[in-house]
Amino acid sequence: MDKLNEYLPQSVKDKKILITGATTGIGRATALLLSELGAHVMVVGLNEQHLEDTLKDLYKVAKGEVFDVIADLSTAEGIGQVFSKVDSAFDTLDILVNNVALPFGSITEGNYEGWQRVVNTNLLSYMACCNNALTRMRNAGHIVNIGSMSADVREESGSVYVATKSGIQGFSESLRKQVNKDGIKVTLIEPGAVDTDMQDFPTEEKLQKVESLEMLTADDIAASVLYCLSQPQRCDVVNLKIRPHLQLI
Repeated sequence: MDKLNEYLPQSVKDKKILITGATTGIGRATALLLSELGAHVMVVGLNEQHLEDTLKDLYKVAKGEVFDVIADLSTAEGIGQVFSKVDSAFDTLDILVNNVALPFGSITEGNYEGWQRVVNTNLLSYMACCNNALTRMRNAGHIVNIGSMSADVREESGSVYVATKSGIQGFSESLRKQVNKDGIKVTLIEPGAVDTDMQDFPTEEKLQKVESLEMLTADDIAASVLYCLSQPQRCDVVNLKIRPHLQLI
C-alpha cells in the first residue's frame, strides 16, 4: 500500500497557478480542470467576452479561488499587468502554464507588424512570463510550456508559426537545464491536431475528426497537463508529445 500511495498523483489542491491563453481551447480546459481539483487559478485572456464566458463556467466548478486579468501578452505592458495582478492575489507562484498562441501561415504572407505580433505572443511572452514566474517561485515550482508538433513536422505552409513553436522547444530544453537544480520543473507538451479555434475547419468537421480519432479535444491536453503536474518531485516529464491516434505525422 505504501508503494501504491507513492505513485498516486500528487495533488494540485491549493496550488497557485497562472494560465495564459486561458479563455479558449486548451487553456480554458486546463483552467476548468485544475480549478475543479482545488487549485487557485488566475486566467489571462485578451477577449472580454471569452473571459466572461470562461469565468461563468469556472465559478460553477471551482473549489479554489479564481482570479482573472485582461492583457495583451504581445506587449511589455501586458506582461506587467499580469504579474501586478499575480502579486496582488498570490504570495508566491507554484505553477505557470504558458499557453497563449496566435495562428499564422507562411513568411510570404502578412507584414513585419503581423509577424512581430505573432512572435511576441507565441514566443517572447513565454520567455517573459518564465522570467517573472521564476522570481516568484520559492525553491520549487513547475513551468508547463504548451508547444506544438509543428516544431518537428515543420509544415511548409506555416513557417512563421513553426518558427515560434521551434523556439519554444529549444527554450524549454535550455531553461530546464538552468533551473532544475533550484527545484523548478520545466515541461514541454507538444500536441498534434486539437479541436480548438486554432484549427481552421467548420465545427461539424472538427467534431467528426474527433470521432474518427484524427483530432484530440482540449480536455485531452488538459489531462496531459494534470499528469505532468501530478508526478512526484523526483520525476520530471520533460517532453510529452500527444497525437490523435490516426495522426501519423
